[in-house]
Amino acid sequence: MKKRLVIIVLTVFSMNGLWSQEKTNNSIPLIGSTAPSFTAVSTKGMINFPVDYGRNWKVLFSHPKDFTPICSSEIMELAQMQDKFDKLNVKIIVISVDPLSEHQSWVSTLDTLNYKNRAPVPINFALVDDDNLSISRKYGMLHQPTSTERDVRGVFIVDPENTIRAMFFYPLEIGRNLDEIERTIIALQTHDSMHVLTPANWKPGDDVFLPYEDDKSRKDPEVYKISWFIIGKRM
Repeated sequence: MKKRLVIIVLTVFSMNGLWSQEKTNNSIPLIGSTAPSFTAVSTKGMINFPVDYGRNWKVLFSHPKDFTPICSSEIMELAQMQDKFDKLNVKIIVISVDPLSEHQSWVSTLDTLNYKNRAPVPINFALVDDDNLSISRKYGMLHQPTSTERDVRGVFIVDPENTIRAMFFYPLEIGRNLDEIERTIIALQTHDSMHVLTPANWKPGDDVFLPYEDDKSRKDPEVYKISWFIIGKRM
């Protein structure tokens, strides 16, 4: 009896330990933390992230499954926006739990589709094979109430210092707003270069806020006061 009890206790302890480890491994890296590194095969060959992308901004997109309508629309929209992202010094990396062979077949098909009456654009960014779920767990893309085998639609914006600056998560049923992701990157780059803040619904070219008022800003004709705690600046 005592022997059986010990075995049961050890089994429960082991299961709890594995559950705890899995939960820890699937935690979401926070804004301001260093982007987790990984090495994996992709449609562009072996990738060592983030080393291979140098001093570029990087955006990771996770997809729940290849050959699905929403994911396909997102990939094709990203292909159309490649020139815009290049001008922003941004590299795109797509992650899915499907194997490389499936990625290659999917890309070959998407490269031929006429979507929204636009000519197809070759997909020049990498689709990464995460068949073993290791990257998905590092980035917390497996949300257990939804699925333990498929990624939700996650987005991680990573700066040239490999720091996570922003993240988005969308449900499986809803496609991402890629214009908002582009806007966020521009806002982050504007903040970094000008040391300013961007207000609600800010778009490139709109006025910005100053984080504080100093003697120099008081003499700037483009600076104006909305309140003692809100200082605007014309762009």
